[in-house]
Amino acid sequence: MRTQVAIIGAGPAGLLLAHLLAQGGVESVVVETRSEEYVSARIRAGILEHSSVELLESVGLGARLRAEGDQHRGIYLQWPGERHHLDFVDLTGRSVWVYGQTELQKDLVAARTAEVYYEVSDVELDAATGRVQFTDKAGHDIVLDALHIAGCDGSFGPSRNAVPAAQRFEKVYPYSWFGILADVAPSTDELIYAWHPEGFALHSMRSSSVSRFYLQVPNGTDPASWSDDRIWSALATRLGHGQDGWKLNPGPITDKSVLPMRSYVQTPMRHDKLFLAGDAAHIVPPTGAKGLNLAIADVALLSRALISGDERLLASYSDDAQRRVWRCTHFSWWMTTMLHTSGDPFDAELQLSQLRWVTGSRAGSTGLAENYAGLPIGY
Repeated sequence: MRTQVAIIGAGPAGLLLAHLLAQGGVESVVVETRSEEYVSARIRAGILEHSSVELLESVGLGARLRAEGDQHRGIYLQWPGERHHLDFVDLTGRSVWVYGQTELQKDLVAARTAEVYYEVSDVELDAATGRVQFTDKAGHDIVLDALHIAGCDGSFGPSRNAVPAAQRFEKVYPYSWFGILADVAPSTDELIYAWHPEGFALHSMRSSSVSRFYLQVPNGTDPASWSDDRIWSALATRLGHGQDGWKLNPGPITDKSVLPMRSYVQTPMRHDKLFLAGDAAHIVPPTGAKGLNLAIADVALLSRALISGDERLLASYSDDAQRRVWRCTHFSWWMTTMLHTSGDPFDAELQLSQLRWVTGSRAGSTGLAENYAGLPIGY
């Protein structure tokens, strides 16, 4: 088979890239090791930056987002006895949207024009020639020759390791997020980021009837070791149940998972005909809500270069993308280290001092708002 761009990975990065390329008249073929159902059901990110929403709307993918998503003006920052609202619109003129990755994936699947091979195996790629080989789910061996390859296959796909002599930067954090999905209406109008001596907590949401929560837990925590009662008790304590009359409403828990926290950046993001995008090139802790948005920004830059065919844009893709990658990596690290407890009293006092400055200074609030709501694509 022949195509212009072979895309490895049919998650949001891969399918959005295929969609952008099709609008620019560039043909692509997508290969994915998982089933369509598995990819569509993965519960991941839930926050879209202002620039991500603008891009999706500009390419015809914003109708359901606008109709069913939830636009948020900001977030709450909290520590025991205090809760402060940061209004992003007031500070920067930009908002964010609560719209789960599962919903964006549905939109991309519904709008797709590229041929997608799900449940493939034995994927091999040759960055020098643009050749991708794989076995389809019927057992047929396929050879796909392309002008370019886009590696959108995350941390464990073959693309990342196909870049020789890559420089890798990694930081593993000494704690994880215990994620909980519950069938209960949110107890807050906007996300609550809570610092607490017992550990960080986050109250997020997926819809008007489904809430998403996270608790800081030690690495290696088994979700089964936490009963529902223990979860709700910890959330109530860390989120300030009863503080100024606020109440946390519990409900049936439908999903429990533990997410290790790490930062990872690999450079360069190009080797010969292979280009990396999204988690294949970088991972951020979810505290800053940057992972999905970084993937969107990557493929926006990459699609522009591939559609133009301009070798200068292709050559500069890695450097252009990495400016934003490192800005978002720093912001995610900053949010993470400001809000997660280490057990060191000195660290705790520094964190509280920083929280007071961020919430009490318009300059501090604006810096957080500018980064959280998102810099323009192409920054």
